[in-house]
Amino acid sequence: MAATRLISRLTLVTGGGSGIGRAVCQRLASEGASVVVADISEESANETLGNLSTDLRGQGHMAAVVDVSSKESIKKLVTSIQARYFQPPSVCVNAAGITQDDFLLSMEEDHFDKVIQVNLKGSFLVTQAVAQALVACGAPKGSIITVGSIVGKVGNIGQVNYAASKSGVEGLTRTAAKELSRFGIRCNCVLPGFISTPMTDKVPEKVIYKMKSLVPMGRMGEPAEVADVCAFLASDDSRYITGVSLEVTGGLFMG
Repeated sequence: MAATRLISRLTLVTGGGSGIGRAVCQRLASEGASVVVADISEESANETLGNLSTDLRGQGHMAAVVDVSSKESIKKLVTSIQARYFQPPSVCVNAAGITQDDFLLSMEEDHFDKVIQVNLKGSFLVTQAVAQALVACGAPKGSIITVGSIVGKVGNIGQVNYAASKSGVEGLTRTAAKELSRFGIRCNCVLPGFISTPMTDKVPEKVIYKMKSLVPMGRMGEPAEVADVCAFLASDDSRYITGVSLEVTGGLFMG
């Protein structure tokens, strides 16, 4: 592990209260970054905050409540970050996401809307706000990472809304990468496969057994294994990488 790639880097992680987002916060902090843990749940964000390492120079973390589907809420978040750190975050990880599963034939419209609002529109709003702040202050570089899903590429029964939202963030990311590269801002996606998180805890045991059998590596992934890839994309080790989607799936649904 390259221990200190992110010293003095200010990072924002949405969905930092649990699952992949929480693991990302822990990994970025361990590399020296100052982390803003943003989540819809104040309690979860503070719990993550309490477990972040602060032993590297100049580190200071904070927790914040945000609803990524609300432009107003994101504006308040970015303003509070600027007020505390006197700079915008140069690394942003969009890990806030929800599921509302149902079959296409019976899905309620508001279940479709809610998932699109959080997963797709939320990623757009956060990416836009962070990019605007970075460009406005003339920051030399930035890295915006959005957590997609392999489901966005291959589809998944019962997840027409989620699959559409995760496919959407890939198109969003590629376009943002093309527009923002001239400002030194890189935009990339990470596509997790079947990862042990609160999101997959709802999945029945027999489905988990079946899924594991589809994974060439024969097991579910850990949130830390996704976080490690996010840290790579956040760091200068990936300085010539933009507009890509990196699959972290143990080989699930390979081309």
